[in-house]
Amino acid sequence: MRDVLPELMQWWEAGETVGVGTVVATFRSAPRPAGASMLVGPDESAVGSVSGGCVEGAVYDLAQTVVASGEPVLERYGVSDDDAFAVGLTCGGILDVFVERVSRETFPQLGEVAADIEAGRPVALATVIEHPDPAWVGRRLVVRPHEAAAGSLGSPRADAAVHDDALGVLAAGTNATLTYGPDGERRGEGMRVFVWGFAPKPRMLVFGAIDFAAAVAKVGSFLGYHVTVCDARPVFATTSRFPGADEVVVDWPHRYLQAELDAGRIDRRTVLAVLTHDPKFDVPLLEVALRLEEDVRPGYIGAMGSRRTHEERLARLVEAGLDEAELSLLSSPIGLDLGARTPEETAVSIAAEIVARQWGGSGERLAATEGRIHHDD
Repeated sequence: MRDVLPELMQWWEAGETVGVGTVVATFRSAPRPAGASMLVGPDESAVGSVSGGCVEGAVYDLAQTVVASGEPVLERYGVSDDDAFAVGLTCGGILDVFVERVSRETFPQLGEVAADIEAGRPVALATVIEHPDPAWVGRRLVVRPHEAAAGSLGSPRADAAVHDDALGVLAAGTNATLTYGPDGERRGEGMRVFVWGFAPKPRMLVFGAIDFAAAVAKVGSFLGYHVTVCDARPVFATTSRFPGADEVVVDWPHRYLQAELDAGRIDRRTVLAVLTHDPKFDVPLLEVALRLEEDVRPGYIGAMGSRRTHEERLARLVEAGLDEAELSLLSSPIGLDLGARTPEETAVSIAAEIVARQWGGSGERLAATEGRIHHDD
């Protein structure tokens, strides 16, 4: 929904009704992830995508029907043995798409949810997408940390169960389809709830105000990260040199990282790119990063340098007391072997390794591999 939210809000604020189709579950090689949305506006325009083109026409027609009837629908799309090109996915994937009508009347909390998303405040939206009682389908619960939930799914028991689980989804910064009994029983079946977790953007911390950092910051921003460039040298750490970064900080890298940790602004979604290749900066920084507990340790810690620099850095870290398990968390030399030479090519190499680490990719050429292209989350 995040990608189509500006257009949705324009129509919502104007008092219009919009058909919204959202991918709520995927199987096999589905082209779009859960949470991808498509709008059918009051002017019959289409915004966004649920499949990259395979089933958009069918979802478009269904959304128009849902807007007219007011009844939400959960529909499954996949390859048909009779005609794989009718409304199926030629890639072999399967999508569950939930289509609903959205307006000020059906979703009065949308304005507040959109304001939270725009401001970077964490908020989760839980929607019943399947239930034995059709009256429950489409009901919503808005969940925020340290606040009572807004709305109701149908019963206090269901609200309490989904509220707790939605907070977990939000903390992970993901989307999820959850299954319960009809009244929110955790071990039952019958009710399915889709939870959007609108967490603040994940962070990319780039240490070292060098030309490579400018390219990495630009690519990081493109990938959806909130990018910070940090360097202890004020003559190099300037906003004019790093237009692709969200912020530029003048501080010693290890001191800045520790301060961010103490403030609770580092989590498993955070990535660290240590580009200083200067031991007085990167060794103290890596001492802090590699010794962190798992729940707050960045999901990726990479350090730039030649093979020789890498070996010398490892020796210094060993002298500092880091063990083999801690050193194994370090991606160094940073990036995948793409033969990169320029800062921009190197930034692509680093970004490729980050994506591969996040989704379990091998880094091999797809043409040289077999099996599914998309890995399981």
